[in-house]
Amino acid sequence: MNAYGVLILSALVAEYGLKVAADVLNLRASRADLPPEFADVYGAKRYRATQSYTRMRIRFGLVRATLDLVVLLAFWFGGGFDWLDRLVRDLELPAIGAGLVYIGALVLARVALSLPFAAYSTFVIEERFGFNQTTPATFVADRVKGLALVVAIGGPLLAAILWFFEATGSLAWLWCWGVTVAVMLVGQFVAPTWIFPLFNRFERLDEGELRDAILAYANKVSFPLEGLFVIDGSRRSTKANAFFTGFGSHKRVALFDSLVDRHQTDELVAVVAHEIGHYKKHHIQQGLALAIAQYGVLFFLLSLLLERRWVFDAFSVDQPSIYVGLVLFALLYSPVDLVLSLFVQALSRRNEFEADAYACETSGLANELATALKRLSADSLANLTPHPLYVKLHYTHPPLADRIRALRALSS
Repeated sequence: MNAYGVLILSALVAEYGLKVAADVLNLRASRADLPPEFADVYGAKRYRATQSYTRMRIRFGLVRATLDLVVLLAFWFGGGFDWLDRLVRDLELPAIGAGLVYIGALVLARVALSLPFAAYSTFVIEERFGFNQTTPATFVADRVKGLALVVAIGGPLLAAILWFFEATGSLAWLWCWGVTVAVMLVGQFVAPTWIFPLFNRFERLDEGELRDAILAYANKVSFPLEGLFVIDGSRRSTKANAFFTGFGSHKRVALFDSLVDRHQTDELVAVVAHEIGHYKKHHIQQGLALAIAQYGVLFFLLSLLLERRWVFDAFSVDQPSIYVGLVLFALLYSPVDLVLSLFVQALSRRNEFEADAYACETSGLANELATALKRLSADSLANLTPHPLYVKLHYTHPPLADRIRALRALSS
């Protein structure tokens, strides 16, 4: 291992250490007493279950992160990247075909390693706390469909990226950026109609009080909806959610069936108002712009490092190639991505406050939104006292207590 390898190893271990420290601090931040602002939706038994669930999920995450790092280091120091490359080269495939086989083999290995963890999470942890509704058949079908989508969408995109770096010289990163962004934008329009229905059944919200109330609110804020949908989220989990999809005339709001079943009309209108707030405050467009910028940074850095001999020497790879360089760059980029994610998640948390404020100002349902959020947290056993470092590293939404305080200030 050269000096660059030591630097890369240090960065990966430091990233792991930071996440472990955040997990430990998050465990220690647990409070024995229920925060008083949640007394109306949490009983003592429910709060104890919340703390138990939080501890189990954090410990499970620590085990998984540790094993991931151990496997990576074992593969690295065992010469695995070069060994796999030699096997692929023996097949005497064209460069693009060799790249697809090499990266595909690593993806399949990662899927295989993650499968026991996914099964344990679903059928042991989620089952123990009463959340799991997934059958083994649905679990397997979801993974098969997900892998098929990776092959169908990711395969051609990866082939195009490999070809650009093989054939277009110094401008390859611009071509890769443009094609990746095009695929991402097309996906924003295609996913609600073609991809989401592969996993969930979407049905239009029935005529009645709830539909009338949501449409009346949408009309009030000049937000035309192509449709209001209920999805069968309860087929996999008892946890509830709502989300916004689509652009232009194809805007949609989707509510989990469990959300509709458990909440009153005013609470659901407040939740929808929050989702519409993201659109009205341009958070969707902002997120797309950030993703586009991140891809640009990623491909530019990739173009600088892709054929540097020291990168391959650091990982004991004898013969440089575009496809091996892509894999090694992904490992190099991981600490950079962590730093960027701190900014992106901080912005996301700010956006959640803005969407809450918009919902309250336009619907007048601040108390109802607060109640809905508290009930959602109780139903999902959300951690009520996360440590600030854990929030910075992992939370795209503000801690619930902070949102409740902000909503109270708006309603007073």
